[in-house]
This record gives sequence, structure tokens and C-alpha cells, in this order.
Amino acid sequence: MTTILVTGGTGTLGRLVAERLRADGHEVRVLSRHSRSCAVDLREGGPALDAAVAGVDAIVHCASSPRGGDEEAAGHLIAAARTAGVPHLVYVSVVGVDRVPFGYYQTKHAVERLVVESGLGWTVLRATQFHDLLVDVFERVAKAPVVLLPAGVSAQPVEAAEVAGRLAELAVGAPAGRAPDLGGPEVRPVESLARAYLRAVGRRRPILSLPMPGRVYRGFRAGGHLAPRRAVGKRTFEEYLLTRFGSALHR
Repeated sequence: MTTILVTGGTGTLGRLVAERLRADGHEVRVLSRHSRSCAVDLREGGPALDAAVAGVDAIVHCASSPRGGDEEAAGHLIAAARTAGVPHLVYVSVVGVDRVPFGYYQTKHAVERLVVESGLGWTVLRATQFHDLLVDVFERVAKAPVVLLPAGVSAQPVEAAEVAGRLAELAVGAPAGRAPDLGGPEVRPVESLARAYLRAVGRRRPILSLPMPGRVYRGFRAGGHLAPRRAVGKRTFEEYLLTRFGSALHR
């Protein structure tokens, strides 16, 4: 039986990774600030982190925060993994981190470099945006009388459980380096996805798409965050909406 540590294991993705690994018969340690078994703040490190990584066969690093500290956290995790002799570190990243100069993407890219240069056996999987993320964005912008969206931008949402399943597969295999990207099944204009969300929740809102200034917008408009040749995900955005909102779906 393989013992695997999942960082961020109480979050959206990490929880699914842990569930998949347990279902496949592996022993899982869940690390997060709120975990019952491995309560660790990766930004601080320390003896609790050393104990969490001791004796594991692989680490799946899902922990991330938009508030910052990811590079520091990864540094502590890598140092502890090296000391413990962990043979495999799997990191989940985002498609486009090397093409779109968005702050969060740049941080993810920096963590990728730390993983690659760690001296550990490593695997990096980049995925496109989760269905959940787009719904969160649409929920915020739909609070206004008019839904404002960036003109000319598309998205390729993917099911978080499918990414979790792929991470679980990679974790029990040999270090693979850069694994093939995992993209959702469809590349669609953001306006189309927003209309699907509005139908699902029964809201009527006009949509106004506006051009925006800056390099980040140009990167997204150019499709730097998309992986059309790796549209291997199965579950569509509408299928996700139907499951999430159920009988509230309006057509």
C-alpha cells in the first residue's frame, strides 16, 4: 500500500484527490491548516511539517492561496521532502502560467520552477479553469444589473474531479516531468458560458462585453490559458450546472 500526502487536502481539489486515492486503496495523509491529522501552515513549516512528510511515497501539492505565500510554502515543503527522502512530488498548476502575465499565474509558474529545481522526482500537471471557478466569477458579476465581461475572451472549463483523478494516477506512478495538459471538453466564449449560468439560476441579465487594457487581457484574449489540443475532459459546463443547480435549471 502506498502512503501519499495531499497538501490542501481539505480544499476543493485536494479533498477530491484524497477521496480518489483512498478509494483506490492507498493510505492518505491530509495536510492543511484545518486538517485533523496533519494541521500545518506551509508558510511556517516546522516540526509538524517534517512529521507529515516522513515516510510518504509521494506528495500531491494542491495547497494554494490567492492571498500569497505560495512560493514560501513550496520552499518549506520541498525542504522537508528532501530531508525525508520523498521520492515523488506532484504539483498541480494552471495552463497558461508561462503565457499570461496574470499575478496568480506568475506565482504558479514560480512554484513550478521550484519543483523542477528541487532535486526531487517531480511531476507537474497543468489544467484549465475549473467549472466551480467560472460559477464563482459569474455569481459575483451577476449581482449587478448588467453583467460586464471582457470582450473576445474564451474559457475551457474542466471538472475538478477529473483533474483529481489524473493527479491520483500520476501520484502512484513514476515521476513524469511535465505531464500533458488537461483541458476541459469545450473552448467557448465567456459570454456563452455566462448565458448558460444565467439560465441555470433563472436570472435575466443583459451581458455587455467590453475590451480592456493591459497585457493580462491581451494574454487571455490570445488564448494563452487554453489547451484546445488537450480537450480531454468529459463533463461539460452545462452538465456541471445541471448537477449543481438541479431543478433550478431553466432552458
